[in-house]
Amino acid sequence: MTATVVLVHGAWHGAWCFDRELPFLAAAGVPVVPVDLPGHGRDPGPLTDLHGDAARVRAVLDGIDGDVVLLGHSYGGAVITEAGVHPAVAHLVYLCALALDLDESCGATAIDETKTLSHEGRPSLADGWVNDPDGTTTLTPAGAAACLYNDCDTYTVEWAVAHLGPQPMANLAQAPLAVAWRHRPSTYVVCSDDQAIHPGLQHVLADRCTHHRVWPTGHSPFASRPGLLSGLLAELATAPQGG
Repeated sequence: MTATVVLVHGAWHGAWCFDRELPFLAAAGVPVVPVDLPGHGRDPGPLTDLHGDAARVRAVLDGIDGDVVLLGHSYGGAVITEAGVHPAVAHLVYLCALALDLDESCGATAIDETKTLSHEGRPSLADGWVNDPDGTTTLTPAGAAACLYNDCDTYTVEWAVAHLGPQPMANLAQAPLAVAWRHRPSTYVVCSDDQAIHPGLQHVLADRCTHHRVWPTGHSPFASRPGLLSGLLAELATAPQGG
């Protein structure tokens, strides 16, 4: 039986970022559920913390019959790490994502693991942050284009930037309450031209997972190479589960 693919977006994004995957997965006969985390995309809010985001994903999983392939992109990796112990989850996919352990946060992991990695020639995502009085950040168009969509065409960049929203920064300082990759088969996708999460850090995190792949893409292959990502998801969704 084909598993349902559940897609969890990263910081500043919403379920809209997976729009280009939907036709490919539909053509492959793979059921798919893109999730808006609270306060993101079309969800009216309010914004929540990491644990509230994970609770949203668990609620979605509660409503699905059969096995699930659960994908998290970027910050969404922290969300699926906590939510992915749900009994419906048969396989985890970390797309250039934060596959955290207990007592690790997105922010601290990124800082600690990249101290020994070269940043020469790389843009800084933090330089594109705009800190808002309510504790959220937004991204400047230039910062988003350079770090998140560096391998995308102009139309795609404009489309994506127009949809970005605020992200609570407190979420990036929280650790997951469960570690799903210790209990579920998982695939980590390293994006070797990623300008947001250092590929060197991604390789460290990929070693925690059951399998890994390396793609020559930037941070957002769902936008730049949707057929590549949907192909992987269809492969996992139709494979015998449990491995």
